[in-house]
Amino acid sequence: MESYVERAPVGALAGVVRTVWIQRTGAAAYVQRHLPTGGVELHFPIGGRPHLLGPLTAAEIEVIPAHTTVVGVRFQPGTAPPLPTVLDDLVDQRIGLADLWRGTADRLAEAMALAGTPERALAILQTHLVQAFRSTESDRLVHAAVQALMPWQPVNIDALAGHLALSTSQLRRRCLQSVGMTPKVLQRTLRFQGFLALFQAGAAASGRRGADGTAGLAIDAGYADQAHLSRECLRLTGLTPREFLGANADRCSCDHDHSASYRSYLASRPVPELARFVQEPEGRKLVVSGA
Repeated sequence: MESYVERAPVGALAGVVRTVWIQRTGAAAYVQRHLPTGGVELHFPIGGRPHLLGPLTAAEIEVIPAHTTVVGVRFQPGTAPPLPTVLDDLVDQRIGLADLWRGTADRLAEAMALAGTPERALAILQTHLVQAFRSTESDRLVHAAVQALMPWQPVNIDALAGHLALSTSQLRRRCLQSVGMTPKVLQRTLRFQGFLALFQAGAAASGRRGADGTAGLAIDAGYADQAHLSRECLRLTGLTPREFLGANADRCSCDHDHSASYRSYLASRPVPELARFVQEPEGRKLVVSGA
């Protein structure tokens, strides 16, 4: 039976990991469309060779063999496990973890293969990551930028850089190193992830501008209109919204559970009066409110 179930990470990883998952393929190979999320992913096929999926700027297609179990971890943008290079060097790449972690990757994969169940294998992987992050520091300014670029409030990149006491070029450089993409590309990626979270959660559109259904969710996620969503969906997924959402709905109706992912994403939506980063209509000033 083919299945995909996401869950929240252990508490010690909550600040760096968006979600963890266990995926099982059935009697046939499974065509997986990996989407840009702004973060990197670790994929551990049980009994196979693990790899890292770098930050994506477009969809990546993977064919997972039949009767395969994969344990995975999706990191928040701006966070990643210890790596010997900056994330800008790993964009749109799938790299064997042994090439990055050497013997550590093989030992970890072997321990997970001997764990007995995917759940125990996932526990072993998370324990390893908790220990690894004890000696890892992330860029706090990039973390603040990532939070500001979430889709729920419009933010001007130049104004954001000034708020963080950085030049626009400095913010761009630090995002490339720590995220693997520019602030603008990250903003577009997070906006689509916000729309997808609303769709997967079955959220009702707010009704702003008289829009409802998919068009309303697009506006709630920060798109100008449905045409704007259509262009970005094609760019990021390789499919039109009708094609992508139809396939997504079909998969989620047969043992696909994305709730841990979209719940954590939607939890970042601020209460309007407490929003911290707001772009004023008449200019580019970034204001802080509710502090």
